[in-house]
Amino acid sequence: MKEETNNILKAHQIYKNKDGIIVPGVTTVLSILAKPALIHWAWDLGIKGIDYRKVKDNEANIGTLAHYLIECDDRGIQPDISRYSPANLDKAENAYLALLDWEKGFGEFEIVAIEQPLVCDVFGGTLDKVIKKDNEYILIDYKTSKGIYFEMKVQLSAYKYLWNFNYPEREIKTCYIFRLGKEDGSFESQRYDDLERELSLFLSLLEVYNLKKEIEKK
Repeated sequence: MKEETNNILKAHQIYKNKDGIIVPGVTTVLSILAKPALIHWAWDLGIKGIDYRKVKDNEANIGTLAHYLIECDDRGIQPDISRYSPANLDKAENAYLALLDWEKGFGEFEIVAIEQPLVCDVFGGTLDKVIKKDNEYILIDYKTSKGIYFEMKVQLSAYKYLWNFNYPEREIKTCYIFRLGKEDGSFESQRYDDLERELSLFLSLLEVYNLKKEIEKK
């Protein structure tokens, strides 16, 4: 029998570098980016008389659950789904099963890391999954959304940098974003081999973030 777990909600991760200094996480740095698609989505709901906060919470539950099901399967443990509604569970399972179908076609691989927090000198982040296939290391990031947006690739580039900074002997060259549909269980995968421009953008955003924090302290 698989081990049971209640570890659904994870505490906010605090990242410290080797000198014990707290550094920002990747998602915190990216929060300074404007997200036009998200603004339009909230506006559209507003003119329909719908509270975007309630919709966002519901969709977040579906995304959290889909990701949780995947993580439990990877770890070989039994998920605790008691706190989720049947409707959200059904949508999350559709996305999860679509991913399993993709993995069958991808072939055999070894899971190297799951939910791995990593830190370099100036920022930190938690990687969804790293696998090893044909002696190559591959980074996988899960997204529950209606599309794959450019900021997701920027985030992916930062995670790739963190892994290669900490494990240069196990260098990652290939990355995937797996998009899990929130409503219909659709599935989309995109492969990325070159994320240098995205990493340059992230490092520039990091400079802006740090400068903003300095100014706010004065």
